[in-house]
Amino acid sequence: MHHQILFLIVIFCVCCAQGVSQAVPQIIFDTDMGPDYDDVGALAVLHALAAEGECDILATVSSNGHSTTAPTIEVINRYFGRSDIPIGVPGSHAPDFTADNGWNDSLITRFLPGPKTNEDYPPAIELYRKILAGMPDSSVTIVTVGFMSNLAELLKSRPDRYSPLSGRELVGKKVKQYVAMAGMFPQGREFNVFTDATSSTEVFRNWPGTILFTGFEIGNKIHTGGRTAQSGAENSPVQWAYEFCLETFEGKKVDGRPSWDQTAVLCAVRPPERYFYVNGPGRFVIEDEGANHWDPETDADHFFLTHKYPYEYVENVIEELMMYIPE
Repeated sequence: MHHQILFLIVIFCVCCAQGVSQAVPQIIFDTDMGPDYDDVGALAVLHALAAEGECDILATVSSNGHSTTAPTIEVINRYFGRSDIPIGVPGSHAPDFTADNGWNDSLITRFLPGPKTNEDYPPAIELYRKILAGMPDSSVTIVTVGFMSNLAELLKSRPDRYSPLSGRELVGKKVKQYVAMAGMFPQGREFNVFTDATSSTEVFRNWPGTILFTGFEIGNKIHTGGRTAQSGAENSPVQWAYEFCLETFEGKKVDGRPSWDQTAVLCAVRPPERYFYVNGPGRFVIEDEGANHWDPETDADHFFLTHKYPYEYVENVIEELMMYIPE
């Protein structure tokens, strides 16, 4: 109980001693937006929460080197009237692939005014350092729903024109909380972790602050998208992506998709204990080839979620946010 109280203080209270004023979460959203399409729902949830004044979106960055990922992010930002949100692309070390049904290409062709490639966007590492350097101490929330490629590069980055601090120092000074859709609990092997295991190891062993994990088993039980797909929202890339992918993804028709990424966004903006139990502290341990297990005996300031409510309860919360239509 004592540790859970400490966790809530770290994550959701503002440190007055550092002179940071109380404010809504300042979000950097880091996504692989392509191998799966729950990222679309997650970014829709984030925009809905921002529209309600519950958070500010500082940047939306790609951890996937595929040329369609950043343009897909742009399509969604534009739909929500936020084409001003900066978009970053990863370095050459990042994974590079998309889904077999080609939903990214189809969405871009349908909704983006003209073709774009990674060359049309700044490097994610530059965007991270620029934004963090310009923010108050302990004010930024990072949420990853993809690979840890960008954060590994950030931690290893050196002083530059934006800040005299190393990447690890900059994160320690500016980041208030980090929420990662990653891993399986108490053990397993999960896509976002093992696909770029080198970066995952770098981040989860060396992150200088609290990490809240929303594991595979959380979103896997929360299915959304069916109502969104059938909503009839006009000119909505969110509605289109879910209608198209629920029909064609993995070669079969389904009624809904697991909400791995949406749960991470929800718990990065709203107090996670509203929807889940928060477990910890402990340590997220990376094993060979990207497997993981939970070490409850070591306090590394890591926490993870377990289910509290019937799945339908959180499904309804997420689906309503996904169906938000911008004015």
